[in-house]
Amino acid sequence: MKNIKKALVVVCVVCLSAIADGQAPFPSPDEIKQFSSSTTCVVFEESTFSAFNAYIKDAMDDYWEITPFEFIDRDEFNTRKNDPSFSFILLTETVFEKDRSNTTYNFINLIQGKKVGSLAENPEICAVPLSSSSEDDFDFGYKLGAVLSFMQQHARLILEDPSKTGMRYLKYYNVNVPDVQGRTILVRKEDLSPAISTIEQIRDIYSGRIEIVSEEEIVKAIEEKRANTVILHEVSPADDDQGQGICFKMLIGTDNARMYYYNEHNINSRNPGGLLPSDLRRLARFN
Repeated sequence: MKNIKKALVVVCVVCLSAIADGQAPFPSPDEIKQFSSSTTCVVFEESTFSAFNAYIKDAMDDYWEITPFEFIDRDEFNTRKNDPSFSFILLTETVFEKDRSNTTYNFINLIQGKKVGSLAENPEICAVPLSSSSEDDFDFGYKLGAVLSFMQQHARLILEDPSKTGMRYLKYYNVNVPDVQGRTILVRKEDLSPAISTIEQIRDIYSGRIEIVSEEEIVKAIEEKRANTVILHEVSPADDDQGQGICFKMLIGTDNARMYYYNEHNINSRNPGGLLPSDLRRLARFN
């Protein structure tokens, strides 16, 4: 991945708000087929000085294979969004009704064009949390290639078997948890909760292969499509959110883009942001 690292200033890409509890509809079998023959439009940020446009362009050029794609601005998106010959990758700001912290999260969405009354009604192929919007530095850029690869893998899954559309959605991928064994998990120290922030603490719970590494090492693993390796993609509010909000945790394979684990928890004094000891215990059951 080419320099996909810093300051993905995405709030202006498509300043759309969504309430997650009113989730967009999942695609029907016919709409899934429409996606497979669509051109995917990536919605650029309006500002010509934004780094996001260059970052997402590099990631799409390096990792997107499932459909032809092009880059459009917001005005063109508004023109095309009702056309089923197009699908779209865009960023939305999402608030969860049951989240008392009222944290806003940035999600990357893959949706299908359809003539509907509002964006919330466009069929949603896939949506993945990327960051909380309270963070000053949108720090997910180094994992963007892995996330885009997973989104394609998910699209292929429901193309091959439409019955899996919407089946517990990302939680469905916990069927792959046993396959984590024999794979090396790469994590950043910043994405671990304090109780498991060292290898020694991790070893007390989990005997499988896990390494605490830099962002650069994770980028390298994604670029190399390193065999038998998974990375941790963790999303939680910034530290100044006073111990509230939701933490999302995903393990994604670098060689095959499969998701091997998904979990989320409400942040509180007992369960801070980051991968928790309880997550390791779930993985350790298959050691």
